Amino acid sequence: MTNPLLSVWETPFEVPPFAAITDDDFAPAFEVGLAEARAAIAAIAADPAAPDFANTIEALELAEGTLDRVAGVFYNLAGADANDAREALMRDLAPRMSAFSSEITNNKALFQRIETLWQQRAELGLEAEQLRVLELYRQMFVRSGAQLEGEAAARLTEVKSRLAVLGTQFSQNLLAEERDWFMDLAEADLEGLPDFVIAAARAAGAEKGTAGPVITLNRSLIVPFLQFSPRRALRQRAYEAWVARGANGNAQDNRAIAAEILALRAERAQLLGYESFAAFKLEPEMAKTPAAVRDLLMSVWAPARRKAEGDAAVLQGMMAAEGISGPLEAWDWRYYSEKRRKAEHDLDEAALKPYLGLEAMIAAQFDCAGRLFGLEFTPLEVPLYHPDVRAWEVRRAGQHVAVFIGDYFARGSKRSGAWCSAIRSQKKLGAGATPIVVNVCNFAKGEPALLSYDDARTLFHEFGHALHQMLSNVTYGFISGTSVARDFVELPSQLYEHWLEVPEVLETHARHWQTGEAMPPAMLERLLAAGTYDQAFATVEFVASALVDLAFHQGPAPADPMQKQAEVLEAIGMPRAIRMRHATPHFAHVFSGDGYSSGYYSYMWSEVMDADAFAAFDETGNPFDPETAARLERFILSAGGSRPAEELYLAFRGRMPGVEALLKGRGLLDAA
Repeated sequence: MTNPLLSVWETPFEVPPFAAITDDDFAPAFEVGLAEARAAIAAIAADPAAPDFANTIEALELAEGTLDRVAGVFYNLAGADANDAREALMRDLAPRMSAFSSEITNNKALFQRIETLWQQRAELGLEAEQLRVLELYRQMFVRSGAQLEGEAAARLTEVKSRLAVLGTQFSQNLLAEERDWFMDLAEADLEGLPDFVIAAARAAGAEKGTAGPVITLNRSLIVPFLQFSPRRALRQRAYEAWVARGANGNAQDNRAIAAEILALRAERAQLLGYESFAAFKLEPEMAKTPAAVRDLLMSVWAPARRKAEGDAAVLQGMMAAEGISGPLEAWDWRYYSEKRRKAEHDLDEAALKPYLGLEAMIAAQFDCAGRLFGLEFTPLEVPLYHPDVRAWEVRRAGQHVAVFIGDYFARGSKRSGAWCSAIRSQKKLGAGATPIVVNVCNFAKGEPALLSYDDARTLFHEFGHALHQMLSNVTYGFISGTSVARDFVELPSQLYEHWLEVPEVLETHARHWQTGEAMPPAMLERLLAAGTYDQAFATVEFVASALVDLAFHQGPAPADPMQKQAEVLEAIGMPRAIRMRHATPHFAHVFSGDGYSSGYYSYMWSEVMDADAFAAFDETGNPFDPETAARLERFILSAGGSRPAEELYLAFRGRMPGVEALLKGRGLLDAA
């Protein structure tokens, strides 16, 4: 029988035919894709014709068509709907795909063709986008070790292969930890919990096959439990399980894996001639140097810590007033902070949630995209990979733009967190391609699904990434969509969160799921007024994680990452009742792959820009100002990596912002 992954997809907009694909199809499809790619690359390297942009760079862009197609389907499924077969294939593919990548960058004849083009670039008459693509291809080859020889080149290949294996193992261990742990709740344990938490706990219990409600390690369930449960012992048990992921002394323990990853990264940087992995990793980013990253983080840390310590004193007093002795602990913070928010802002999340139904917030994100960029979203009936997953066709002025897929609910087969990926990226080269973009979240399932305000922000955040993919308008896939500097990639996502705060958006879409009534004006006013509430807590847990990440990758690799983590937190004066947002054994951003290693700071670097970027709309008096939206699309959302990130931002805004906008946005300016 014909492998559906290798067949022509006679589906609307060539969406993968998920219903026809079985797990047995992936391994042979990868074999064909790898063989085709190897043959194409060998032909490019051996081409007797003198190198030019078409026979070298454009040929490379087209060399991995089948492989890209197969990988686009598989890796999306492996993250969002894992099973034993997919996890086994992931483990098998990790070293093989790494070896394939090294084969390409170690191909001396191929690199010489690229180097020749680079040296001759002034005489080639290249367009600006082509020159940028050539520059980035050469940079990729050099940073992958193309200029190394002999033992150094061979060792770098070994190091990268082992890192790929370890990253996959780290990720799968974390998924297993999150999938296997849950805490049964007796009916008496439901005391004090709002209806939406109880409903989510019962749904989680049904998913786990238990008779009653449970608390899992899914953030959208455990966080509201920590906010509302008056049972301190249960809060402690749940919280300690949450922060112990990957550090339980079992087969899924990630501590030794983290240590080996850090040692191999340090060796990789040394082989390439860098003083540290952080120096290597940050070179192509906007920040450029570890010192610049640390300066940003510390400029935010000091005011955030001061305000958090003041907040902790208030919460400690509330706890003491209830007759509980001893210090405020990490499992107490959210409970007393929620009480304080209700008292000071008259804002009760249990009362707020009925106005933030998932369906209403999806409609809100689509509405904003329509008003800003003229996009229209129509439900698309195609077979997908799970019954909970939905698709929409995206059009503008009658023309097809993209397919958008939403996968919103938590389940045991899905890794934690939220992310955006592309099954197919936009490009114009060759036959061209329109994007198929996926947003994956882990919201608690309910009838209906009701979001917290933080959940709604996550929804908008990931859709900002999706817009970056869907509105991409470049010729070459290598620079398409989110293929930008890591500390720039979060700008579109964090910027899009601001439209959730626009009063008219909430007035229109934040409607009670039962009555259809709009959120009461007084509640809306209180919600927006409390926008910076508890931001010191959020900032401290984030910056602590970013500083630990940076410290891990500067200088020699720590033999014991947990000890290094403790030393960093002690040195910065980490408040007792706040923990890192991601402790080392479950810090997937840093250890499941290379993406955010030395780069967790990127969210904050981008936040410096996103506050300033939204101010461009504020300055017009219209959050949907068409001219500003057109500039945003032209210079940010459609441009991909066609120009350096700083150039793109300057073209949009005319200047670079300072950290003051970030501090103001987090309510920390007075503490600075």
